[in-house]
Amino acid sequence: MAIFSDAELQEISELQKRYPSPAAYLLPVLWRLQDKRGWLDDEAMEEAAAVCQVPKSHVRGVVSFYTMFFEKPMGKFHVQVCTNVSCMLCGGEELLADMKQRLGVQNMERTPDGMFSIEEVECMGACGGAPMMAINETFFEKISTQEANEVIDQVVANGNIPTPKFVQQMPELSEAANK
Repeated sequence: MAIFSDAELQEISELQKRYPSPAAYLLPVLWRLQDKRGWLDDEAMEEAAAVCQVPKSHVRGVVSFYTMFFEKPMGKFHVQVCTNVSCMLCGGEELLADMKQRLGVQNMERTPDGMFSIEEVECMGACGGAPMMAINETFFEKISTQEANEVIDQVVANGNIPTPKFVQQMPELSEAANK
């Protein structure tokens, strides 16, 4: 059974024009499949293999390599908390423990209602904004446990992710540039 509609396959065909070979656009195809289904099961990987003209084993290797792809259902709101060095030193481990307790799930689990899942991540590339938490693709930098709980409260109340506060990374450089 095909997962992509004819219209989506046409979009992918247009996307293909930007790449030197069908295998080169595997990541965007996988991203679209995951966005559509929430995770990548065998059927989705078979579809990606067919669309990108690569063996399913290649697709499985890519899916298992990149942490952005899920091989099991995750929550509608996927909470990621960084515990790498910068975030760890600024309270990332405590933030992770609090979010696990708040949501009542462990790493890579989802809540019974399917609303939330949580993941401990190694690095989100925002070390200057430690500690770091993300919900789906929305980054929250220099976030306290209290602020993280307020974000979760807003998601529960409104069903959407609030806009993160602006975090000035290096105020001393900004002040010097303005003199």
